[in-house]
Amino acid sequence: MTLTRREILVALTAAGVGLATGCTGDDDPDATPTTRPTTEPSASPSATTPSPSPTAPADPTALRITGTVAEGLTVPWGIAFLADGSALVTERDTARVLAVGTGGVRTVGEVPGVDTDSGEGGLMGIVTTPDERTVIACFTSAEDNRIVAMSFDGRRLGRPRVLLDGIPRAMNHNGGRLVIGPDGLLYASTGDAGVRERAQDVDSVAGKILRMTLDGKAARGNPFDNRVWSYGHRNVEGLAFDSDGRLWASEFGDQSTDELNLIERGGNYGWPQTEGPTEARGIIGPKAWWSTDDASPAGVGIAYGTAYVAALRGQCVWAVPLAGDAARRPRRRLADEDLGRIRNVVPAPDGTLWVTTSNTDGRGDPRGGDDKILQVTVG
Repeated sequence: MTLTRREILVALTAAGVGLATGCTGDDDPDATPTTRPTTEPSASPSATTPSPSPTAPADPTALRITGTVAEGLTVPWGIAFLADGSALVTERDTARVLAVGTGGVRTVGEVPGVDTDSGEGGLMGIVTTPDERTVIACFTSAEDNRIVAMSFDGRRLGRPRVLLDGIPRAMNHNGGRLVIGPDGLLYASTGDAGVRERAQDVDSVAGKILRMTLDGKAARGNPFDNRVWSYGHRNVEGLAFDSDGRLWASEFGDQSTDELNLIERGGNYGWPQTEGPTEARGIIGPKAWWSTDDASPAGVGIAYGTAYVAALRGQCVWAVPLAGDAARRPRRRLADEDLGRIRNVVPAPDGTLWVTTSNTDGRGDPRGGDDKILQVTVG
């Protein structure tokens, strides 16, 4: 059985495709940085050519590594697929945007103004507009976190134009994920930047999921007449839409519980009053959850009715079957591959997943070739 056109388009849009359609942070903020690789990133000949007709696997929670797309990267953070099957990839700690595909890896731009020595901040999320002529990115500057737009001619990025600035920044809890929804609007995650009270203040953009037009304005129909779509978030680093247009978010917990949440308009997700499952009045609890030792969830991708959650501290991918607005028991995958920290999981146009390691971020133990983008087959 092949994926429906809607399933393919929603999955790719969530990954930023240009089609018309943990504890107090990642881990321990005081961990001693490790040496970053100095070699240029490269594409691997083991990467396969995209196929236009991905088929539904018998077991969408079964994952196996089938190739290395690229290696020698420095903290790959965001991935935005293009219509030709290649992708734009951000490097958090270098401010570079890379084009990655069967033709190799090349730099299409280095975003000016990025603070590359800002802990969990730096150059983070990335999406393209449907015509692929504009790239939207989120980054940490010296003063704040901000969302910018840059022209893109297929080879080089133009200079950034600010869509939204003044998002509070800190050494951790910077959010940074971007996704364009089926409604054509831009959704962005922000962290509380270490000030818990911001998450419950609907007049603050910190600790939120924001909903905007592609030029950064508050979207019509938002619940508080500003950019805020949901609130009460500690640090969301994963956003993805399922095939029915529901928005899911992965969120870092504090001392006990990490979360996978189904996002509702105007929903309060509890931070800092609650963490993990709750029956508190007016609070929306998670659909799936983990201990902070088992997850520290970063990116999330959805395909084949399954949410694939990247786990930094957990050093695995959690495959979470979805059933409407419910989540089934998570399955731990790729934990035996000794990949180290996993930063992102994004569905690719050929039906595989691109999985990124994050061992050069100062908190990991780099393996040979790190950081890598791996090709993972489902089923």
